Amino acid sequence: MVVVTLQRNKCIGCNYCVELAPRQFQMSKKDGKTVLLRGIDKKGFFTLKSNEESILEDCENASKACPVNIIDVKSV
Repeated sequence: MVVVTLQRNKCIGCNYCVELAPRQFQMSKKDGKTVLLRGIDKKGFFTLKSNEESILEDCENASKACPVNIIDVKSV
């Protein structure tokens, strides 16, 4: 299982995550910040739990590219 967590309120809208993992992230037209698709919000932390191991590499690349380090990816 892959667990992806996004601390959305600290997003600066650089768009790297969308470029590297477009199946998991998209930019909001309302505020210009990223949205973790199918993520569940809990006090500003959006979490996606997926059984699709195929998303791991893209999400890890997005996490590494994020200049404000707000994306956490774990394989459990």
